[in-house]
Amino acid sequence: MSTVRPTYQAREIFTVARCGDGWAVHHLDEVSGPTPTKEEARALAHRMARAAHDAGRPSQVTIADEAGFFAAGGLVAR
Repeated sequence: MSTVRPTYQAREIFTVARCGDGWAVHHLDEVSGPTPTKEEARALAHRMARAAHDAGRPSQVTIADEAGFFAAGGLVAR
């Protein structure tokens, strides 16, 4: 029996995080925004991720400091 594993393709990660008094989207060492609310930053991140996906690049949106967010040191507890 032969098992064929798919090749791993890295995802582009768009992270919504606090930025001064507002919120911003962090992606590839660039910051987009800031926006006054988290919801606006989340919508911006989703638009950016959709554009990356439509261009053939897998993408993911994460929200910093929410339950289930995986930081460099592991799962961040609330």
